[in-house]
Amino acid sequence: MDWHNYIHSDPGILSGRPVVKGTRLSVEFILKLMSNGWTEEQILRNYIGLTPESLRAVFAYAADGLMAENFIPMVSS
Repeated sequence: MDWHNYIHSDPGILSGRPVVKGTRLSVEFILKLMSNGWTEEQILRNYIGLTPESLRAVFAYAADGLMAENFIPMVSS
């Protein structure tokens, strides 16, 4: 998926954090909702500016960001 059609950054919106176009909902906020157990249906019901495609774009954006990073191996305890 080409997330560029759904995600953008503007210094005038949330200090330039990446957001879903047409909203003030940051990628970080949406990922946090999902990590806290919200379902796609709950998010779409509560944030009417989002679409199933924009939610997929959030994950595509995050995945691309992770692929571009250098990671330090984690040690199991």
